[in-house]
Amino acid sequence: MTVSLEVAEGVGTLRLDRPPMNALDIATQDRLKELAEEATRREDVRAVVVYGGEKVFAAGADIKEMQAMDHTAMVLRARALQDSFTAVARIPKPVVAAVTGYALGGGCELALCADFRIAGENAKLGQPEILLGLIPGAGGTQRLARLVGPSKAKDLVFTGRMVKAEEAREIGLVDRVVPADEVYTQAHAWAAKLAQGPALALRAAKESIDTGLETDIDTGLAIERNWFAGLFATEDRERGMRSFVAEGPGKAKFL
Repeated sequence: MTVSLEVAEGVGTLRLDRPPMNALDIATQDRLKELAEEATRREDVRAVVVYGGEKVFAAGADIKEMQAMDHTAMVLRARALQDSFTAVARIPKPVVAAVTGYALGGGCELALCADFRIAGENAKLGQPEILLGLIPGAGGTQRLARLVGPSKAKDLVFTGRMVKAEEAREIGLVDRVVPADEVYTQAHAWAAKLAQGPALALRAAKESIDTGLETDIDTGLAIERNWFAGLFATEDRERGMRSFVAEGPGKAKFL
């Protein structure tokens, strides 16, 4: 299969495996959606790493496949394309993208679906669709602008240029740059640490932030308030506060 889900230490790794460049054809998109939904459902998956392997994250869509599609075919496909990426963005658990090599077009858009991005020193990211006479179609015009701001997003989308890892970090496109051979190890460690945390509180935090960004401040505060109060009904809240009172901060065990 072109995408697999492997689980260890509470961390599910969504691994792209379509050599040589992990081009995101229709079959890969559909498989990605299927496994993202599986990771959402599975209780043994408490955090997720999205990884393309040691050499490349994903170099974008399968251009040969797209070239054969006309307007009608893409009208019928465009929603499914976006839905496959949105399934990753809506995993209600911490998600980190482990980016090595190229993350271009759909590959960059997939990385944007994560909560946190760790890039290798060899990483190159960008939205080159304009060079094909297109615009990003899997969330790039929306998630990129929300992450780095409209001006920087327009620079990348209008020019189609690639940015190296350090520039990507400087503009906020990635969060951490590490040696290429440490990308997956560090991404898995980040996810594994959060996998030990209170699952419902992490879910509440993610949904409050993500949903709140899409609305006005008063509605966002209402979302936060409802989740905050709701967590008082959870065992994890009881365990966390009991541990704090008895042992001090940071010692609660949530598994």
